[in-house]
Amino acid sequence: MKKIYLVRHCSAIGQEPEAELTEVGIEQAKMLVDFFSDKNIDRVVSSPFKRALQTIEPFCEQEGKTIQVENNLRERVLSTQDMPDWFERLRDTYDDRDLKFAGGESNNEAAIRVMAVLESLIMDEGVNHAVVVTHGGALSLILNHFDESFGFEQWQKLSNPDVFVLEIQKESPTIRRVWS
Repeated sequence: MKKIYLVRHCSAIGQEPEAELTEVGIEQAKMLVDFFSDKNIDRVVSSPFKRALQTIEPFCEQEGKTIQVENNLRERVLSTQDMPDWFERLRDTYDDRDLKFAGGESNNEAAIRVMAVLESLIMDEGVNHAVVVTHGGALSLILNHFDESFGFEQWQKLSNPDVFVLEIQKESPTIRRVWS
């Protein structure tokens, strides 16, 4: 059975691409080392954002793994303009998956790019157990792909970090949360 672990990055100081992990986030990343140490991981793929890379670097350093940086795992941009009511507008994008604000991308557009990464891992016969590190919004789109009931309210309940496992056996995928 193929297993793909979907990871939301650890606690970070901000949302910009160069935002680093907090002190708590650094400790959380160390906890992920233990979590993944017995999972026989053969591929690690991450968003290029610093907080995502810092989330999985301790594991990769301990296990001698390289990180495949994948730009398509970056967080979705809601808008490039200041939106004081961003939280309500974000909620709207879960109700209307084609809704797009100035300089941003819709949920459907972002889902296409993040799912392309996942589909390539699923199809790669050389991958048995992989870790994919991304962000809350991008992760919620992956989870929604496999469970249509996963929406805005469930996105709000994601933790930093959070880990789900996608198990693929005979073309029948299942997904479940494995982090607590």
